[in-house]
Amino acid sequence: MIHQMNPTALQRYLTAAEVKPLLIDVREDREFAQCHIEGAVHIPMAAIPGRIAELDPARETVLICHHGMRSLRVAHFLEQRGFTNLINLQGGIDAWAAVVDPVMPRY
Repeated sequence: MIHQMNPTALQRYLTAAEVKPLLIDVREDREFAQCHIEGAVHIPMAAIPGRIAELDPARETVLICHHGMRSLRVAHFLEQRGFTNLINLQGGIDAWAAVVDPVMPRY
């Protein structure tokens, strides 16, 4: 199942979680270089199919992109391949920067 989580809820969750979820940022290289959430693993959307074996289908995984649409597409792709614990960051990194980290560069 894919859960949607807004930036504020995700920040609270990351702070409180004993076992941190895997954060996967699916944006392109230049986007990730410009800004990203600390600790996020960068796997561009196009690279996900070739790197799926590196991921644990049971591990809680948060997917991140610019506005939340590409990450949702990746979440659906993973869900169809047996991943069961997926979270999509609503509004993406842009919403995170606006609400959680106002000093983060926006584009």
